[in-house]
Amino acid sequence: MGRRKAETPIPDEADAEQPDGLLTGQLLIAMPTMITPHFSQAVIYICAHTPEGAMGIVLNRPLASPSFGDLLEQLDVSPQPPVRQIELYRGGPVDAARGFVLHTADWTGDGSLMVDPTIALTASLDVLKSIADGGGPERGFLALGYAGWGPGQLDREMTENAWLSAPASIDIVFDGNHETKWRRAMGILKVDPVLLSGSAGHA
Repeated sequence: MGRRKAETPIPDEADAEQPDGLLTGQLLIAMPTMITPHFSQAVIYICAHTPEGAMGIVLNRPLASPSFGDLLEQLDVSPQPPVRQIELYRGGPVDAARGFVLHTADWTGDGSLMVDPTIALTASLDVLKSIADGGGPERGFLALGYAGWGPGQLDREMTENAWLSAPASIDIVFDGNHETKWRRAMGILKVDPVLLSGSAGHA
């Protein structure tokens, strides 16, 4: 989905099978000291982390517009209006015109990236057509753009205490309680953000 070439390489399904990325399938949680607007109090699901770089989808930046129906109309995907709607998120600052559906792995199509046994990422129109028809994965959302890191960049940011990492859960990834998601993600690690200093080590 989308028109522009991604700035950070996005691994294909074969890459995802390589156990290089320690953070693949994990949550990345911004430290309280993170003030970059795109990532302040962000919770990111890491879809791939290899020596070539990393990419993930921000989980707590919902978009009020366009609506799912508006986007399908722009892409000339039928039926209109769609039988089923999903939320749209701002997935990150890279390639904001490109769309990715992060979804449960009960549905997969050609080109779907299996991040882990329960969650997949699909960037083809097939998933949008299936959802518009009332089918598709049980849970999912459409992200415009993604968060990307070059070779070794995320590893450096982790050592600089810019992020915490935590195991992902289906509810944290897909529920719509965006205002509490950062604190709940911190809660996985039993961390109180109020007490967390910028000098704390990462998990």
